[in-house]
Amino acid sequence: MLGDFERPLNPRGRRDAPVMAQRFSHTLKQPPRLVASPALRAITTAQIFAETLGQTLRDIRVEPRIYEATPGTLLHLVNTLDDRDGHVAMFGHNPGFTELAQLLAVVPFAEMPTCAVVTLAFQVDRWQDIVPDAGELVDFRYPKDGTD
Repeated sequence: MLGDFERPLNPRGRRDAPVMAQRFSHTLKQPPRLVASPALRAITTAQIFAETLGQTLRDIRVEPRIYEATPGTLLHLVNTLDDRDGHVAMFGHNPGFTELAQLLAVVPFAEMPTCAVVTLAFQVDRWQDIVPDAGELVDFRYPKDGTD
């Protein structure tokens, strides 16, 4: 039996990830830096997004701290992102990602659905300046929301 870390995307995830990547691509003004947990399902999702966005697998930064991270750890990771990367897409896990979104902005969910895409904006010049409640929700999409 596979552990959580080695668990692959299930058939629903393989179906939903390309759809969500395509929907996400329509909201972008520039390609984001891709940062992913090394867990198999997260890195696979990041790879699907990279292909859809015209990026290579080398464009994905694998960040081990994302796996099983607390919101505080994730915020620290955000604060240490490279300021040359104006847009970042992170691929990880619940409950940490839901709690991070709730920490940074007012969001319309108690738990982020699987394969959800939450876009937050910050009025800061440096990643290190992002603090709790500093974000604004720009977009929230998930596979069953029926939007395009």
